[in-house]
Amino acid sequence: MFWNEDEPTDALRLLDDIVDLLFAIDCKRLPVDHAYALSSAVRALVPWFDEEPRLGVHTIHVAGSQNGWERPEHSPEALIMVSRRTKLTIRVPSARADDLASRLQGRRIDVSGQPLTIGAAKPKPLSQETTIFARYLAAAPSADAEAFADESRFLEAAAQALGALDIRVRKALCGKAATLHTPDGPIHTRALMLAGLTREESMRLQREGLGPHRSLGCGLFIPHKGIDPVKSPT
Repeated sequence: MFWNEDEPTDALRLLDDIVDLLFAIDCKRLPVDHAYALSSAVRALVPWFDEEPRLGVHTIHVAGSQNGWERPEHSPEALIMVSRRTKLTIRVPSARADDLASRLQGRRIDVSGQPLTIGAAKPKPLSQETTIFARYLAAAPSADAEAFADESRFLEAAAQALGALDIRVRKALCGKAATLHTPDGPIHTRALMLAGLTREESMRLQREGLGPHRSLGCGLFIPHKGIDPVKSPT
């Protein structure tokens, strides 16, 4: 764990060229590990999907437990129940937002055998919160798998990657590891929370992301108001 109490500066520079599009969805259930299937279904409807490096498909998140139900272990076989309030969120350049919405609204997709109908979209600006986290942060293809599995070495590698973006690590906490399954092999990930950022740093990191596999929801940072949920990345 890194924990540096230096007071951050809040030199805010608004970045409005990237937004999250929140789509209403009609879906009963999804695999816990649905990142690849969801990304593939969206890709099939968006011709420029692979041409846009800042496009990111957030995994669909539901509460850890509800009405006595406990989330199953992370796997492509186990299912989660999806509530009516749950959204499909896609991070996209503002200039592409209208086109993306027009291509997805009203479409019915298949996510590993589970039907999902995409409804109306609503844009949401990047958060100005200075505590943010990513549910999945993937190792670079050249990274040492053993180093990635070790918490201290993972945090050191994350600090180096953040330094390359001119983002200073003041407080960081890594969460539970999870494996995303794809036809090309497993992708090993960990959750990462960062606190004490400046607003500009927070928004820049949300805009740029961290690490590979943005289309699978990796390296996408969202606001976080506590430490405990980072321990559960699904």
